[in-house]
Amino acid sequence: MAQRGVTPDMSPPGARPVAGLLLAAGGGRRLGGRPKALLQHRGRPLVEHAVRVLREGGCEVVLVVLGASADLVRERASLAGCVLVDNPRWEEGMGSSLRAGLASLAGTGAGAALVSLVDQPGIGAEAVARVRAAYRSPDSLAAASYDGRRGHPVLFGADRWAEIVAGAVGDQGARDYLTAHRDAITLVDCSDVAEPFDIDRPEDLARLDGMEHLE
Repeated sequence: MAQRGVTPDMSPPGARPVAGLLLAAGGGRRLGGRPKALLQHRGRPLVEHAVRVLREGGCEVVLVVLGASADLVRERASLAGCVLVDNPRWEEGMGSSLRAGLASLAGTGAGAALVSLVDQPGIGAEAVARVRAAYRSPDSLAAASYDGRRGHPVLFGADRWAEIVAGAVGDQGARDYLTAHRDAITLVDCSDVAEPFDIDRPEDLARLDGMEHLE
């Protein structure tokens, strides 16, 4: 894919900031117990790449939810300027990390959380910027789409956080909430600038290198 400029911020004047919320707590069970945050991508931990993507995509603050080997991630990854959130219940699945992250954002003044996953290196700053540009109010609800299918990143306006937290369980995260509110979602096509694959299995590790065309 050709390199593209980042979408300009089209938020209303005086809008509350959009926080990037990176879910990076996974233990990589199908990868032999290798924490996903510490997988190497271009010579650095994957979590560093994901944080940079959120910042370059226009997120004013970035929270990183850690779980598996959290102390080791702090030691090996450069996460200066990020708010680090520990999720001691990370083994329960992505829902617990989403709850921990949104709970940490409560009362910060953020108008929305833009949620991304650490194990999707094919999603770069352009996709983040496009979804972030869909923010209009604390009631906003938006998601990237790929060939017509909803994917990440996902933007949740602050007025929706309490209901999302109440229903985020297991590995479903906010899937049930998004299904129930499908008519309110602004879908943002990112098919031309990103690939939403996950790094889940040993055969996926080959996709961590040689991806310069995505940024």
